[in-house]
Amino acid sequence: MTYRAPSLAAILVLALGLPLTGCGLQPMYAGGASSPVAQGLAAIEVPAIPGRDGWLVRNALRDRLGAAGDQGGYRYRLDVRLDDALEALGVLNDDTISRELRILRSRYQLVDISTGEILLDATAGSDAGIDVVSSEYATIAAEQRALENLAEEVASRMVTRVALTLRERERDAAQ
Repeated sequence: MTYRAPSLAAILVLALGLPLTGCGLQPMYAGGASSPVAQGLAAIEVPAIPGRDGWLVRNALRDRLGAAGDQGGYRYRLDVRLDDALEALGVLNDDTISRELRILRSRYQLVDISTGEILLDATAGSDAGIDVVSSEYATIAAEQRALENLAEEVASRMVTRVALTLRERERDAAQ
C-alpha cells in the first residue's frame, strides 16, 4: 500500500469551500423533491395564459414547477400577463428591415389561494435579435424560434424568483 498525496485540485476545493459554510450559503433545493421549496413549487397552479406566447410560457412554467400533471390541491396560483413585441432595428437605405428585436415581458403575481394574499408581484423579461433574410419563411421560422427561446428564458427567471420567495417564506415560518 502506497501513500498518495492529495491533488492540488482537491486541496483547492476544500480551501474554497470552507469559507462558504460560515456565510449561511445553502442549496435552494436541499432535500431534493421533499424539500419545502420543491413542495411549494409543485403546489403552484398556473392558469391558462392567452396567445401562443402564453401557451409556450405556461408549458415551460409547468415543466419547471413539477406540475405537468394536474394533481390538484394547489396552495398557490401564479397569475401571468405577457407582452410580446417585435420591433424593427436595422433599416437599410431602401427602407427594408434587416434586423428585428423580439421582446417578451411578463408581469406575474404569486397568490396564496387560501388567503388571497399576494406573496410576490414581479416582472421578468428577455429579448432576442433576429436577422431578416430574403426568405420570408426563414424569417418567420426565426421569429417563432426566438419566441420559443424567450418563453423558456422568461419562465426560468420567474421560477427562480418564485423559489426564492417560497424559501424566504419557509425560513420566516420556521423562526
